[in-house]
Amino acid sequence: MHPYMMIRGLTILLIFQSLGEMSAHVLNGAIPGPVVGLLLLLMFLVIRGGVPASISTAADGLLAHLSIFFIPAAVGVMLYVSTLASTGAAWAFAIALSTGASITVTALVLRAMSPRIDEADTPDSSADAQ
Repeated sequence: MHPYMMIRGLTILLIFQSLGEMSAHVLNGAIPGPVVGLLLLLMFLVIRGGVPASISTAADGLLAHLSIFFIPAAVGVMLYVSTLASTGAAWAFAIALSTGASITVTALVLRAMSPRIDEADTPDSSADAQ
C-alpha cells in the first residue's frame, strides 16, 4: 500500500464534504451538507463503477476509529441532563417503539423481497422424507 493512499482518500472525502456544504448553502439549507456530499460521492462511485483504493483505505481507517466520533455527542448530551431527567421515560419509550417498528418493517420487506424457496428443493427435506 502506498503511504499516501490514506491522505489521498481523506482529501477526496473532504472534497465531497465541501461540495455538499457549498451545495447546501446554495439550496438555503433545504438538505444538510453532509447528505448532499454523500449523494455526490455515491454518484461519483456509481459512475466510476467502484470504490478507488484510496477512498477504501481512508474509509476503513475512519471506521476503525468510529467510536471517537461519538464522544462529542455524548458530551453534548450531558448539557441536557435536567431535560433528560424530566422526559427520559418518554424518550426511552419512543426509541424502543421506533426500534421495534424498524425491525418489523425491515423483516417484512426482506420477506417480501426474498425469493420463495420450495420446501421440496431444500436438501434437508429429502433427508427427512426417508
